[in-house]
Amino acid sequence: MARVYEEIEGRTGEVERYRHHPNGKGMVAARALIDPSAFIERTTFVEADADIRANAWIGAGTWIDRSAVIGEGAFIGANVHIGERCVIGRGARVGSDARLGADVQVAHGASVDRDARVADRALVGGERPVMTEPTVRQTNRAPRRPRANGTDRFGKAA
Repeated sequence: MARVYEEIEGRTGEVERYRHHPNGKGMVAARALIDPSAFIERTTFVEADADIRANAWIGAGTWIDRSAVIGEGAFIGANVHIGERCVIGRGARVGSDARLGADVQVAHGASVDRDARVADRALVGGERPVMTEPTVRQTNRAPRRPRANGTDRFGKAA
């Protein structure tokens, strides 16, 4: 039987579980929320708590850091680093080899040039992207199965 998850130890010693996303085969953390229509290239890593919305396209060698949000229809080029808690707006474009620091916000439809370096907490494109509408999400977690006594494996009522 083939393994569904790969386990990788992080810098702080915690072990994170990743799986291959069915659309592109990129490595996605078990706690990330990915729309099934998003394309994630094979050599891309998506960290825990990231949220990638419908029809987003993520290029090869890209790293989407923890808690980042990639908007619907956004395009992220190859070898890009999207920092922690970044928000990339709907239809935005990030050129290849760009580096975005933590908490960067890219407005809807805005562009970040190829090879750009964007400082922490910067705002690109004039207005903050607002991601209010919920997305259809594919969770990477197995559903909780109740035990005979009516609780799940964490002791919570199922």
